[in-house]
Parts: sequence; structure tokens; C-alpha cells
Amino acid sequence: MSPSPLPLVNLSPSGGKLISFPEASTLSTVGNLLVCAAVGLNRKLRTVTNYFLVSLAVADICVGALAIPCAILTGVGVPRHNLYLCLLMLSVLIMLTQSSIFSLLAVAVERYVAIFLPFRYHTLMTPRNAILVILVTWVLAFLIGLVPLMGWHKTPPDSGYCFFVFVVDMTYMVYFNFFACVLAPLVVMFLIYAKIFVTVKRQVRRIAAERGGGVGGAEGQAARAASMKREIKTATSLFLVLFLFTACWIPLHVINCFLLLCPGCPVPLELLLTAIILSHANSAVNPFLYASENPAMSAGDWADARSQKQEKWCQWGTLPSNMGDWGK
Repeated sequence: MSPSPLPLVNLSPSGGKLISFPEASTLSTVGNLLVCAAVGLNRKLRTVTNYFLVSLAVADICVGALAIPCAILTGVGVPRHNLYLCLLMLSVLIMLTQSSIFSLLAVAVERYVAIFLPFRYHTLMTPRNAILVILVTWVLAFLIGLVPLMGWHKTPPDSGYCFFVFVVDMTYMVYFNFFACVLAPLVVMFLIYAKIFVTVKRQVRRIAAERGGGVGGAEGQAARAASMKREIKTATSLFLVLFLFTACWIPLHVINCFLLLCPGCPVPLELLLTAIILSHANSAVNPFLYASENPAMSAGDWADARSQKQEKWCQWGTLPSNMGDWGK
């Protein structure tokens, strides 16, 4: 007897949901497009850290434009009787999630180099190297997401419904995807940030003690203290992005573990749907986090970028006809 269809998607924002699938899709796409545009328009935002954050934003754009629409279709069992198209649609989110994790890992490593290898930073963390790292992470994410299409999947039911639990092998999702490709990088990132915070705070206390004891030049110590505080602020902001990603994605992976270890145990549909929406909502929230933690990505900086563009057009002797709408 083939399993009966279990529609998982509720398109309406009602029913106590904080956000619906269409809302998450729109916010993810538009918000992260603005992040990419802000970095592209403003030279002072073109840092190695922000290159990796743009890679993360591109993954979030794809979540809104591709993964969530695919989730809506597979949530009602579409496409039917087409296993490989079904697996491809279900694999899209796996690829994008993996790309996000690799981008976050690249950011953590970049901060580690900035703190612990400052004299080698400008040699290692060049824009060219950053772009190479981004390309490699996307290729790896693509290959990891394609594993189900290469044979690691369930035999589809006779009904042909394209539901995640019907066709995706939970051993792949738990042992390979979660433990090896998600949890291991997350642990590494948390350890990196823990070491950064401990080291920087220790240096701040040491500088404060030296200033109190009158050791060294006051101006030099003040500059070092200010630099260390900036590093703490930057690391805190980036750690918040990582923490939010973890909080949004771990519930769904825990449910996958439960489904594997107790296949006969029922999982409340509302709980599963909430975990799915929470994972998608992470992509929608990130742009707001960037803007709140980095004032250079706020609306005020759009005005600066707009002014810079208009100055360039004036120098070239041409102005766009819709100049007043630039940056809106």
C-alpha cells in the first residue's frame, strides 16, 4: 500500500505562523539583492569579509527565488512520477544551505587570520583569493547537494508523490549532511569565535592594565585598545549571523535525526512545518541583521553611494534620465 499524500505547505500567514512561505521568499530575495547592490555600489564595503557575506547573500537570494518555490511544490507532492526532477528540486535547498555554511566558515577563518596572523593578512586575504575560495565553496556545495541524485535516495512510493520523507534517505541527511557537512563546520566556527573573543578580551585587559600602570606610550595604547574593541564588535556581529543560522537550522536537523532513529514515531505536522519555515526565514532575516550591525549597509549609505554615482556621471558629462530615482 502506497503512502497517502501529506501536504506540508500552508501558504497563508495565519494559524499562528510568524511568517509564511511567500513572505519569506519575497523578503529573502529583495533584502539580499539590496545587500549585494550596497556592496557593489559602495567601494568602502568591498572588503574580503563582505565578499564572503555577499556569497552568503547570493545563497539567500537563491533560497527565496528557487528553494522556497521548490519547497512549496514538493510540499504538495509535485512533481509526481518524476524521481530525478523531484530529487533535484529537493536538493536545491541542500546545496544552498551548504554554500551558506561554507561562506560562514570562510568569514570565521578570515577573522581568525586578521586576529592571529595580522602580518600575513594582506597576503592571504586578497580579493582574488576570496573569489577563488567562493568558487570552490559553491562547487563543493553543488556536489554535496547532488549526492541524492547519484543514488543515495529511497525508492519512491507507487503513488509517485514528491515528498521529502518519501524520497530522501534519512541516513544521508543525518550522517552525511548533518553530522559531516553541517555540524562539524559549525563546531569549528564556534571554536574559532570562542578563541577570538578570549584572546581579544585578554589583550584589552592587558592594555588597560598597562595604561593604568603608566607603561608605554599613552597614544599607542589607546590606539591598540580602540583596534581591539573594533575587532570585538566585528566578531560579535559576525558571530550573531552564525548563531542565528544555527538557531534556525538545528530544529529541522533534529527532526531529521528523530525520523531516522524512530521511523515509526509520529512528528506533529505543525512542528515540522514550523521548523521548515524557520529554516527558510533565516535567509529573510539576514539582510536586517547586516543593516543593524553594520551601519554602512543602512539606508544612509545608499545616499552616499547614489551621490558617488551621480558625481561620476557628471564627470563623464552624462546623467541618467531617471537620476532622481537612483538607489530607491
